[in-house]
Amino acid sequence: MNAPAAPAVPHMPPATLPDGAELVLRVMPMPADANANGDVFGGWIMAQVDLAGAVLPARVARGRIATVAVNQFVFKQPVSIGDLLSFYAHVERIGNTSVTVHVEVWAERNPADPQIVKVTEANLTYVAITDDGKPRTIPR
Repeated sequence: MNAPAAPAVPHMPPATLPDGAELVLRVMPMPADANANGDVFGGWIMAQVDLAGAVLPARVARGRIATVAVNQFVFKQPVSIGDLLSFYAHVERIGNTSVTVHVEVWAERNPADPQIVKVTEANLTYVAITDDGKPRTIPR
């Protein structure tokens, strides 16, 4: 017996997603993540960016890492409850002990008339650390 065909997914409008970046996290903010204006807290978005940003440096460092700098953080558009956020990251620089990544956050919104918009972007630096929290050399 054949399974029924999956329903067609509506076509999303074209968006220029980040070249060479990897999808590292996808999440939908919930009502508890909103501020008094009904927009999602900037701090909640920053926390998600830090989680997403750590994925590639952890792979590069092959172990424990810690955030050492938020070099740039730009909120381009507000984020609303119900937006589906996709976090794309790519490595900008690998140093002796640190890895710098660029993260872009895109929102899929308005299911009745779908749109994809860039809402946030950031550059963060992570350092490879030992079990006791000291910087360590990144394996090559």
